[in-house]
Amino acid sequence: MSLPSPLSIPAFRRVFVGRILGVTAKQLITVSVSWELYERTGSAWALGLVGLVQILPLVGLVGLTGRVADRFDRARVALASEGLVVVASGLLTWLGLTAGPLWATYVALFVLGAASAFHAPAISALTPLLVPKLVLPRANAWSATGFQLAAIFGPALAGALIAYSGSAVPCYLAATGGALLYAILLTTLRGAPPEGARGVDRDWRAGLRFVLQTPLLLAAMTLDLFSVLFAGVTALLPIFARDILACGPSGLGLLRSAPSVGALCMALVSTRLPPWKRPGKVLLGVVAGFGLVTMGFGASTSFPLSLGLLFLAGALDNVSVVIRITLEQMVTPDAIRGRVSAIHYVFIGMSNELGELESGAAAALVGPILATVGGGVLTLACVAAVVRLWPSLVAMGPLETLAPAATEPRALDGPGSALG
Repeated sequence: MSLPSPLSIPAFRRVFVGRILGVTAKQLITVSVSWELYERTGSAWALGLVGLVQILPLVGLVGLTGRVADRFDRARVALASEGLVVVASGLLTWLGLTAGPLWATYVALFVLGAASAFHAPAISALTPLLVPKLVLPRANAWSATGFQLAAIFGPALAGALIAYSGSAVPCYLAATGGALLYAILLTTLRGAPPEGARGVDRDWRAGLRFVLQTPLLLAAMTLDLFSVLFAGVTALLPIFARDILACGPSGLGLLRSAPSVGALCMALVSTRLPPWKRPGKVLLGVVAGFGLVTMGFGASTSFPLSLGLLFLAGALDNVSVVIRITLEQMVTPDAIRGRVSAIHYVFIGMSNELGELESGAAAALVGPILATVGGGVLTLACVAAVVRLWPSLVAMGPLETLAPAATEPRALDGPGSALG
């Protein structure tokens, strides 16, 4: 019997469209804030702090966010988090109109980080309840496709709006609208609390214990943490756009979009590919390639070449994301899925947001070119270390042969089943 397409399932389709809107909103905010801060301060440290203030709530609230996702209706948790995005974008709009203090901009980014801290584990834990288990890898590939569509459109739109208006305010207004539309779609989902929500084990450390006791999951998370921590260049793109490639705000939008174009192309291919036979080897290979591409980007002074390298980096990163997310969802019981996802997104947040701080600090100390090339070298060293510490990752077989998720899809679309 042929499996249904994930997009044929109404509940999944609504979340898919909503996440495109939500990610677009956050991309508009991120690009416009980074450009505005660099224009006002000319400081790489100011760009690095963008990552720091967003990672603080992600790490500080980890004991709460996972428990919330495992205790309450995950669709409602995601809905509340989008409310925080609306608050943050509204504050940034006011600051843009009044040329408010810089510290208030970081407060808004802190609120945005808190929204992501609650949203990420709730949505990740919700997805396996929307589709049958055998459809989950394709559902994750489609989710990655939607994410990348937004990650392409959002930065490009931000660059165009800033170049046309000379202000970040239109970006903040558009972000507010996107977050509101996503919230409306989330209100159409109806669900019960997760399995085990009324059980005795509500300790947030249950998720951490599970990760530490599952070598394959720990290895995959560690690989992502240190590779993106060292090789991420997002925070430095305003510097490359203005001082090295001389391409301005429109060029910045294209640079921010290029990895997402590559990831989108790879995600679309992944929706048609059979499952990887040796996903562990594939994961290690694409992360090593990510490091090499980062080194090339740091050494490039050509705008077209830089775009091409960022495109390739996005394609490689997409493979890593799909394998890692599917691995987590396959091996984690539903009763603790929110807490495991919260731990997972601390790893991701530390690699992305703390990576921005590391990039800004390194660029301030040794310059953006050396900081970027050196980050690629450290990523290759990370791959070698993971191979040595967790040889089981190299030997890992197809994801569908791993221990399956504990539950079948349950009704999250009102009356009837998740299959609509």
